[in-house]
Amino acid sequence: MSNFVFEEGRAYAQSLDQSDPMRSFRDAFHHPVQANGETFIYLCGNSLGLQPKGVRGKIDQELNDWSTLGVEGHFHAKNPWMPYHEFLTEAMSKIVGAKPSEVVVMNTLSVNLHLMMVSFYRPTSTRNKIIIEYDAFPSDRYAVESQIRHHGYDPAECLIELKAREGEVCLRDQDILDVIENLGDSLALVMLGNTNYYTGQFFDMAGITKAAHQVGAMAGFDCAHGAGNVNLDLHNSGADFAVWCSYKYLNSGPGSLGGCFVHERHADNAALNRFAGWWGHNKETRFGMRDPFDPISGAEGWQLSNPPILSMAAIKASLDVFEEAGMENLWAKARKITAYMEYLILGLNKQDIQIITPKEMSRRGSQLSIQVKNADRNVFDRITKRGVIADWREPDVIRVSPVPLYVSYEDVYNFVEILKTEIA
Repeated sequence: MSNFVFEEGRAYAQSLDQSDPMRSFRDAFHHPVQANGETFIYLCGNSLGLQPKGVRGKIDQELNDWSTLGVEGHFHAKNPWMPYHEFLTEAMSKIVGAKPSEVVVMNTLSVNLHLMMVSFYRPTSTRNKIIIEYDAFPSDRYAVESQIRHHGYDPAECLIELKAREGEVCLRDQDILDVIENLGDSLALVMLGNTNYYTGQFFDMAGITKAAHQVGAMAGFDCAHGAGNVNLDLHNSGADFAVWCSYKYLNSGPGSLGGCFVHERHADNAALNRFAGWWGHNKETRFGMRDPFDPISGAEGWQLSNPPILSMAAIKASLDVFEEAGMENLWAKARKITAYMEYLILGLNKQDIQIITPKEMSRRGSQLSIQVKNADRNVFDRITKRGVIADWREPDVIRVSPVPLYVSYEDVYNFVEILKTEIA
């Protein structure tokens, strides 16, 4: 539950903005503008983050180096392309709470998920089951089902879905642990979205990982809705692996590269199978071309191909903002502004509105999922016409995300006023 004490009214929202130590970062982003010239209230950073103003300059730098240096840009560009992914590692590792050696920016999320399951889902005739959420994001389900089939097993038997109790929306931690314990040595992998896309529930990764390891299973997490949003603390969670995208809370642009975490205990494990590529090969002998595969120690050893520099340049621009803001400052505002939005919504006293995201701040990030009972998409369409960019999920949920880097308290106040009018 929130320990914050808030007040009503626009003037109070404006006072929160005036005293907000993060307020200057709002101006570091481009904000969509309506036809009437007014700025949209942008609450959809959990789907696509806004563009940092530094992106254009970063990409232009690489375009200029490409035009003047050609292939020599790999070594002589202002930011040489050969090691470019290394320029992102330290900042990304801070965001996800890992050691730099455990993190690499590469590929896209679903590709990385498949690569990780090649290494960490190794089913046998007796240990072949995977746990996922019943309402997992579809791409996770497709990936997991296809991996099970690839190994010759039946998803109907091997895919174990975690469902909330009757009449509840969110999963209980103890229920997850009980399923893991009951499956015992038939369980091969726990693969959860660490922050559920629909409810916004943030799972106890350390507790889940510990339980998985106790029965001899691996534990991995899809952190697409967690990276840049919640304190992942991946290294200390003990998770075997994690994957994430960078275009939501990390603001790297549509379809941009994802990230991958491999715990350091697996850094040099030659017994792990993997799909190999030349960019994961020993940097000292990479251009020997004819050498047997010699993987780089750590997460870098799972790389396949040389990376797309223009996409990485956009990521670098966003990571620069995160570095300046500081993760502790970002999380502090995230807790406060999300609690403020919750306070205003609950203050509407509407029986047909329910927040299904957990009330405990330790179990959520910068997202509230608002269930509008007995409603259809019309209410969402109406608030969109009023200048709110949010997200609708069938059958009756509006997902809103007051991202602390660029959403103001007055934005939140204005959104709730619009919502109040349109559900009246």
